[in-house]
Amino acid sequence: MSEVLVRMHHAFDASRFIHPGRLPGDLYTSRVRAEMDGGEVMVHVADVEGEIVGYVFAGIESENWKELRHAAGYIHDLVVDDAHRHAGIGRALVSSAIDWFDARGVARIMLWTATQNVDARQLFSRVGFRATMTEMTLDRG
Repeated sequence: MSEVLVRMHHAFDASRFIHPGRLPGDLYTSRVRAEMDGGEVMVHVADVEGEIVGYVFAGIESENWKELRHAAGYIHDLVVDDAHRHAGIGRALVSSAIDWFDARGVARIMLWTATQNVDARQLFSRVGFRATMTEMTLDRG
């Protein structure tokens, strides 16, 4: 599933997002597992009839003075297989992450989403997220 995420973002903007060849699924998975060993992140998966069709990867991020923000929960990735979109799976995964944060007393939850990812932006808005920042990129090379 992680390959879907990397390929999709690279297709949105090849100069902004990493090439799928630089972050294959096994490398992505090993990095997520390393993060999980720290205890401040979670991965929840959705399966349909024994097949994984989506996942959410989220964690608790400490205060960041460069981003001018307090400690917060952060939804890093949400992926749902194309064949299973618009069936409530994404919303259920986001809700599971919110519940995970609630159980840890995390009151603020943040995320980034690609400007071009209209479906994701609509889902996050329906769940209650609001836009607060706009990332801008200048490619000079």
